[in-house]
Amino acid sequence: MIRKLWNDLWRVLVFTGLLWLAWPVSKLVDVMFLTLQPRTFSGLVGIATMPLIHEDLNHLLGNTIPLTVLLLMLQTTQKHWPRILAALWLLSGLLVWSLGMSPKYMGASTLIYATAAWLITAAFFERRPLAIAAAVLVPVLFGPLFWGLFPTAGSHVPWDGHLLGAGAGAALARVVLRRSENNPQNIDNSGNSPHS
Repeated sequence: MIRKLWNDLWRVLVFTGLLWLAWPVSKLVDVMFLTLQPRTFSGLVGIATMPLIHEDLNHLLGNTIPLTVLLLMLQTTQKHWPRILAALWLLSGLLVWSLGMSPKYMGASTLIYATAAWLITAAFFERRPLAIAAAVLVPVLFGPLFWGLFPTAGSHVPWDGHLLGAGAGAALARVVLRRSENNPQNIDNSGNSPHS
């Protein structure tokens, strides 16, 4: 059990380490062209790069801890977590590019809100003890983050990006998990129906 947790943590730290590799690069060269700029052709690249670009060290630190914990929860509760993470990254970025109200977005906070919303929504559909435990832990550990979903969070907070990220996570979980639940071909590795 401890060995598995360590392996899970190691994979997540490798992923979040990408944010820390990108930060010194952003101090050496201008990377503002990698931010997500809604409804612009040049801003499309930001769908892929936005979570890697941070304004300053405080911004990076503030995103690293919740992202690490939430990704560890995602990895622990979902077998295909890399696919889920990729889909959350893409869908949240597409929603922000399509509907975002700020001129530019940067940082991993949209992905953080998408992951948190996935974990909470997944518990409603899967009803597994581990998924439910993760859903309960999200507001317990990160309750204050939910204020970032509202305009009252402040003019410096991209609350609409947070809200769109959360919407992406909830919608993706609903579609993916309902499809899995209703798919009669959904079988486990032993060839048996998971509900048999």
